[in-house]
Amino acid sequence: MSAHASDRRGPGLRVPARLVVIGASAGGLKALEVILGALPPDFPLPIVIVQHQHASSGDLLAQILGGRTGLRVKQADEKEEISPGVVYIAPASYHLFIEDDHTFSLSVGPPVSYARPSIDVLFESAADAYGAAVVGVVLTGANRDGAEGMRKIREAGGTTVVEDPATAEVASMPLSVLEKTAVDEVAPLTRIAEILVDMAAD
Repeated sequence: MSAHASDRRGPGLRVPARLVVIGASAGGLKALEVILGALPPDFPLPIVIVQHQHASSGDLLAQILGGRTGLRVKQADEKEEISPGVVYIAPASYHLFIEDDHTFSLSVGPPVSYARPSIDVLFESAADAYGAAVVGVVLTGANRDGAEGMRKIREAGGTTVVEDPATAEVASMPLSVLEKTAVDEVAPLTRIAEILVDMAAD
């Protein structure tokens, strides 16, 4: 664990994980390919991803990532129920919320942290809906999106994982999280999948 990490809670105190949320921006496609490609095809937790992307991207990101993993990858749909072992992608130009009944809702509200979809929006709603059972992951990116959302996950008792800025293609987003809140793990990109597998096994 990096020296940036602090306050890791003992495994006996951790609520079993039920959801993984991941935020990425510049350099995120490569980072997501590394993580998803290293997860086993029977990985049991749902994964919800916000990757900042161009408004005209359509479902291209889901198609690309679906070719890198044995897991099912799809765009999240309005009112869709979150299912185990599925990777959901926030559609371009829509904020993605997780409701208390563990379904999705989409919004074309104003950008948050200059982004739509916003990592903060997803993470904050995940913290509200899943509490201590959510795992938040922030990867490479060029802005501060995700820092406030990770703070909310931390306050809800969830687990927070940040890509080591030294391995991030663009370090701004990981650094902004570390400036905002204590986290459980600061890990090189190549170890994040291992951490998620361990979390799913708890």
